[in-house]
Amino acid sequence: MSRAARLGILLAAMIAATDQASKYVILYVLELPAHQSVVILPFLDFTMVWNRGVSYGWLQAEGEAGRWALAGFTALISGVLAVWLARQKQMLVALALGAVLGGALGNLYDRVVFGAVADFLDFHFLGYHWYVFNVADAAISIGAALLLIGAFRSDAAGTGKADRKT
Repeated sequence: MSRAARLGILLAAMIAATDQASKYVILYVLELPAHQSVVILPFLDFTMVWNRGVSYGWLQAEGEAGRWALAGFTALISGVLAVWLARQKQMLVALALGAVLGGALGNLYDRVVFGAVADFLDFHFLGYHWYVFNVADAAISIGAALLLIGAFRSDAAGTGKADRKT
């Protein structure tokens, strides 16, 4: 296994652990009830929301069948990401995959244990609120953006090489 893959796996573990630690604080230290908020900074509240869907509350899964369908789908995606990561040699792609995998595992744990994902980060500005999300969601979004950047960099590098050969 490459150094990049090992670092990606380490990042995935760190993100999943950080995600779960932050949710532990919200649920068991602050004991923040659902739909209650605590002001942290002028632009950030902790607002506890149970998300039964996927990112940003899309595809709400009501009932046990929906819960387990989403959990199974997340587990399948996580397995594919883990295999892809284990074979990865490019550092940027490995770190991006690690971020997505760590976030997916953090949210999968919630879905299996609680039946829904604990979201609590509520950023706002001048009365406008972003979706409430968690550390795992942020890692998934950042990892996905890095994968896109990596794909564009690879395309640019490939195009440049092809241009020089002709």
